[in-house]
Amino acid sequence: MIEVTGLSKRYGTTLAVKDVTFRIEKGEVVGFLGPNGAGKSTIMNILTGYLSLTRGSVTIDGFDIAEYPEDAKRRIGYLPEIPPLYMDMKVREYLNFIYDLKKVKFPKKPHIDEILKLVKIDNVQNRLIKNLSKGYRQRVGFAQALIGNPDVLILDEPTVGLDPKQIIEIRNLISRLGKNHTIILSSHILSEIQAVCKRVIIINRGEIVADDTPERLSEKLSGDRTVVARIMCSEQEMLDALRTVKGVKAVTSLGRMEDGSFDFLIDPEEGADVRGAVFERVAARGKTLLSLTGNQASLEQVFLRLTEVSDNSEARRLLGTEKPQEEAAQEEKEDEKA
Repeated sequence: MIEVTGLSKRYGTTLAVKDVTFRIEKGEVVGFLGPNGAGKSTIMNILTGYLSLTRGSVTIDGFDIAEYPEDAKRRIGYLPEIPPLYMDMKVREYLNFIYDLKKVKFPKKPHIDEILKLVKIDNVQNRLIKNLSKGYRQRVGFAQALIGNPDVLILDEPTVGLDPKQIIEIRNLISRLGKNHTIILSSHILSEIQAVCKRVIIINRGEIVADDTPERLSEKLSGDRTVVARIMCSEQEMLDALRTVKGVKAVTSLGRMEDGSFDFLIDPEEGADVRGAVFERVAARGKTLLSLTGNQASLEQVFLRLTEVSDNSEARRLLGTEKPQEEAAQEEKEDEKA
């Protein structure tokens, strides 16, 4: 479990990270997003103990990273964007070295054998790292993060350099590891985040501007929650049928489309998800549903809207999470004192 409270980091007169607070429970796989220069890497380096903090606290499984650094770091596996590899070592030799460096207590050979198979590099374990492809080097970096079976995994761009098949394998691995580990996953590939993370934290200008599921963030930023159904049917008959679906407020025909199908614009009631009910109604009438698309914002659109606004208060206003003026003013005074 990771708990971050009031985290701030100052470089001279520059406040790079401002009053960041979040909590990640065991078994959560959380996407950590932010544009370049937002403070994301600074926060990740503080979490792993590579950087000190100016104010606030970070605890890993109950151990404060500043007060008990060895205990906290023992519970962290870190894969930076550029894996820390020794190119003149063989793969197993390198993992043996990391095992000794971390002072792991598990039986060495069985533990490393298990990790080699887990990340599918057992077939190159006796090759020099410098002779491996970029994809295999990335896997070796992933393997070193898993040495010692840490409770927390912090992964920065873990699929860089992998081919599409390898990316899917690593995603599946992250999903499996998430059942027993706390995972922070940072990536610029937002489809990757959406595929494996049930929660995302978005950092901008040193502050958290969003912390929620991708679905809820999409709903909050989508002014239009209508769906469009393309159905092979009789127009009027299907209009009448769809208008009686529970949760549907209004239905409008958009006219004839391909091969005798019709598009219907379906406007749901506030908070209703009618897609399943629409599918069942169409199937019950013996008709063919060709497509059902929504107008909700994608994670990429959410990210862009929240990070391209003029200031973070505007981003929070879009999500309805803006802090009261008095609270914001008090935080500003505390930052000035620090």
